[in-house]
Amino acid sequence: MSSVVLPGKPAGRAAPKITMRAWATPVTIGAFLLMAVTGVLMFFGVRTGLVSEVHEWFSWLFLAGAVAHLAVNYRPLTLHLKSRWGRVSLAAAVALLAVAVLPTGIQTGHGLHKAVEQSVIDAPLSTLAGLAHLAPRDLEARLKAAGISASMQQSARDLAVQSGVDEREVIAIAFRKE
Repeated sequence: MSSVVLPGKPAGRAAPKITMRAWATPVTIGAFLLMAVTGVLMFFGVRTGLVSEVHEWFSWLFLAGAVAHLAVNYRPLTLHLKSRWGRVSLAAAVALLAVAVLPTGIQTGHGLHKAVEQSVIDAPLSTLAGLAHLAPRDLEARLKAAGISASMQQSARDLAVQSGVDEREVIAIAFRKE
Protein backbone atom coordinates (compact mmCIF):
# COMPACT_ATOMS: atom_id res chain seq x y z
CA MET A 1 0.00 0.00 0.00
CA SER A 2 1.40 3.37 -1.02
CA SER A 3 1.53 6.36 1.34
CA VAL A 4 2.68 9.97 1.32
CA VAL A 5 4.60 11.66 4.14
CA LEU A 6 3.59 15.27 4.78
CA PRO A 7 6.57 17.68 4.98
CA GLY A 8 7.01 20.38 7.62
CA LYS A 9 6.17 18.42 10.77
CA PRO A 10 8.17 19.10 13.95
CA ALA A 11 11.27 16.96 14.46
CA GLY A 12 10.83 13.99 16.73
CA ARG A 13 7.20 13.40 15.83
CA ALA A 14 6.26 11.04 13.07
CA ALA A 15 4.41 12.74 10.28
CA PRO A 16 0.98 11.27 9.62
CA LYS A 17 0.81 9.13 6.51
CA ILE A 18 -1.90 9.58 3.95
CA THR A 19 -2.65 6.13 2.66
CA MET A 20 -4.12 5.34 -0.72
CA ARG A 21 -7.16 3.96 1.09
CA ALA A 22 -7.68 7.36 2.77
CA TRP A 23 -7.93 9.32 -0.50
CA ALA A 24 -8.96 6.87 -3.24
CA THR A 25 -12.62 6.52 -2.32
CA PRO A 26 -13.28 10.22 -1.53
CA VAL A 27 -11.62 11.29 -4.80
CA THR A 28 -13.64 8.70 -6.71
CA ILE A 29 -16.90 9.78 -5.07
CA GLY A 30 -16.22 13.50 -5.54
CA ALA A 31 -15.19 13.17 -9.18
CA PHE A 32 -18.14 10.84 -9.86
CA LEU A 33 -20.61 13.36 -8.41
CA LEU A 34 -19.08 16.18 -10.44
CA MET A 35 -19.18 14.11 -13.63
CA ALA A 36 -22.73 12.92 -12.92
CA VAL A 37 -24.03 16.47 -12.50
CA THR A 38 -22.18 17.85 -15.53
CA GLY A 39 -23.20 14.77 -17.57
CA VAL A 40 -26.88 15.31 -16.76
CA LEU A 41 -26.55 19.00 -17.61
CA MET A 42 -24.94 18.12 -20.95
CA PHE A 43 -27.64 15.53 -21.66
CA PHE A 44 -30.26 18.26 -21.33
CA GLY A 45 -28.26 20.63 -23.55
CA VAL A 46 -26.89 22.87 -20.79
CA ARG A 47 -23.33 23.64 -21.84
CA THR A 48 -22.88 27.09 -20.32
CA GLY A 49 -19.66 28.13 -18.67
CA LEU A 50 -17.19 25.27 -18.43
CA VAL A 51 -19.65 22.37 -18.08
CA SER A 52 -18.21 20.31 -20.95
CA GLU A 53 -14.60 21.08 -20.12
CA VAL A 54 -15.05 20.24 -16.42
CA HIS A 55 -16.78 17.00 -17.40
CA GLU A 56 -13.98 15.97 -19.74
CA TRP A 57 -11.04 16.98 -17.54
CA PHE A 58 -12.45 15.64 -14.27
CA SER A 59 -12.92 12.28 -15.93
CA TRP A 60 -9.13 11.94 -15.53
CA LEU A 61 -9.43 12.57 -11.78
CA PHE A 62 -12.27 10.05 -11.64
CA LEU A 63 -10.13 7.52 -13.50
CA ALA A 64 -7.17 8.03 -11.14
CA GLY A 65 -9.41 7.68 -8.09
CA ALA A 66 -11.15 4.61 -9.49
CA VAL A 67 -7.85 2.87 -10.34
CA ALA A 68 -6.54 3.60 -6.84
CA HIS A 69 -9.83 2.44 -5.32
CA LEU A 70 -9.65 -0.81 -7.30
CA ALA A 71 -6.02 -1.33 -6.27
CA VAL A 72 -6.90 -0.89 -2.59
CA ASN A 73 -9.90 -3.19 -2.96
CA TYR A 74 -8.24 -5.76 -5.23
CA ARG A 75 -9.20 -8.81 -3.17
CA PRO A 76 -12.92 -7.91 -2.88
CA LEU A 77 -12.93 -7.13 -6.61
CA THR A 78 -11.51 -10.53 -7.55
CA LEU A 79 -14.00 -12.23 -5.24
CA HIS A 80 -16.84 -10.31 -6.84
CA LEU A 81 -15.69 -11.24 -10.34
CA LYS A 82 -15.79 -14.93 -9.38
CA SER A 83 -19.53 -14.66 -8.81
CA ARG A 84 -22.04 -15.08 -11.64
CA TRP A 85 -23.34 -11.52 -11.17
CA GLY A 86 -19.78 -10.14 -11.25
CA ARG A 87 -18.98 -11.89 -14.53
CA VAL A 88 -22.32 -10.92 -16.11
CA SER A 89 -21.95 -7.25 -15.11
CA LEU A 90 -18.37 -7.13 -16.44
CA ALA A 91 -19.41 -8.80 -19.72
CA ALA A 92 -22.31 -6.34 -20.09
CA ALA A 93 -19.97 -3.38 -19.51
CA VAL A 94 -17.46 -4.69 -22.07
CA ALA A 95 -20.26 -5.27 -24.62
CA LEU A 96 -21.62 -1.77 -24.08
CA LEU A 97 -18.13 -0.32 -24.47
CA ALA A 98 -17.71 -2.21 -27.77
CA VAL A 99 -21.02 -0.85 -29.05
CA ALA A 100 -20.07 2.68 -27.95
CA VAL A 101 -16.72 2.75 -29.77
CA LEU A 102 -17.55 0.84 -32.94
CA PRO A 103 -18.14 3.11 -35.93
CA THR A 104 -21.80 3.40 -36.90
CA GLY A 105 -21.47 5.74 -39.86
CA ILE A 106 -23.57 8.27 -37.97
CA GLN A 107 -21.78 11.38 -36.80
CA THR A 108 -23.07 12.50 -33.40
CA GLY A 109 -22.05 14.33 -30.26
CA HIS A 110 -18.57 15.77 -30.09
CA GLY A 111 -17.66 14.55 -33.60
CA LEU A 112 -20.65 16.34 -35.10
CA HIS A 113 -19.95 19.51 -33.13
CA LYS A 114 -16.33 19.48 -34.30
CA ALA A 115 -17.35 19.03 -37.97
CA VAL A 116 -19.86 21.89 -37.77
CA GLU A 117 -17.33 24.10 -35.97
CA GLN A 118 -14.69 23.48 -38.65
CA SER A 119 -17.20 24.26 -41.43
CA VAL A 120 -18.15 27.54 -39.74
CA ILE A 121 -14.49 28.46 -39.18
CA ASP A 122 -13.69 27.83 -42.87
CA ALA A 123 -16.83 29.53 -44.29
CA PRO A 124 -16.61 33.03 -45.76
CA LEU A 125 -17.59 35.75 -43.28
CA SER A 126 -20.63 36.56 -45.44
CA THR A 127 -21.91 33.02 -44.71
CA LEU A 128 -21.02 33.41 -41.02
CA ALA A 129 -23.05 36.63 -40.94
CA GLY A 130 -26.06 34.79 -42.34
CA LEU A 131 -25.70 32.01 -39.75
CA ALA A 132 -25.58 34.63 -36.99
CA HIS A 133 -28.63 36.40 -38.48
CA LEU A 134 -26.60 39.53 -39.18
CA ALA A 135 -26.22 41.70 -42.23
CA PRO A 136 -22.65 41.34 -43.56
CA ARG A 137 -22.01 45.06 -42.90
CA ASP A 138 -23.06 44.56 -39.24
CA LEU A 139 -20.59 41.70 -38.82
CA GLU A 140 -17.91 43.81 -40.46
CA ALA A 141 -18.69 46.65 -37.99
CA ARG A 142 -18.52 44.28 -35.01
CA LEU A 143 -15.16 42.96 -36.14
CA LYS A 144 -13.85 46.48 -36.74
CA ALA A 145 -14.98 47.50 -33.21
CA ALA A 146 -12.94 44.55 -31.93
CA GLY A 147 -9.91 45.81 -33.84
CA ILE A 148 -10.15 43.25 -36.64
CA SER A 149 -10.16 44.49 -40.20
CA ALA A 150 -11.84 42.01 -42.53
CA SER A 151 -13.49 41.48 -45.88
CA MET A 152 -16.56 39.27 -46.21
CA GLN A 153 -14.69 36.84 -48.50
CA GLN A 154 -12.27 35.90 -45.71
CA SER A 155 -12.94 33.11 -43.24
CA ALA A 156 -12.54 33.11 -39.47
CA ARG A 157 -9.43 30.97 -40.04
CA ASP A 158 -8.01 33.62 -42.42
CA LEU A 159 -8.64 36.32 -39.84
CA ALA A 160 -7.01 34.26 -37.10
CA VAL A 161 -3.83 33.98 -39.14
CA GLN A 162 -3.96 37.63 -40.29
CA SER A 163 -4.75 39.28 -36.94
CA GLY A 164 -3.48 36.79 -34.37
CA VAL A 165 -6.85 36.23 -32.69
CA ASP A 166 -8.32 32.81 -32.04
CA GLU A 167 -10.79 31.64 -34.71
CA ARG A 168 -13.39 30.95 -32.02
CA GLU A 169 -13.14 34.59 -30.91
CA VAL A 170 -14.14 35.67 -34.42
CA ILE A 171 -17.10 33.24 -34.27
CA ALA A 172 -18.03 34.53 -30.79
CA ILE A 173 -18.05 38.13 -32.06
CA ALA A 174 -20.50 37.12 -34.77
CA PHE A 175 -22.87 35.28 -32.41
CA ARG A 176 -22.60 37.67 -29.44
CA LYS A 177 -25.96 39.04 -28.31
CA GLU A 178 -26.02 42.83 -28.22
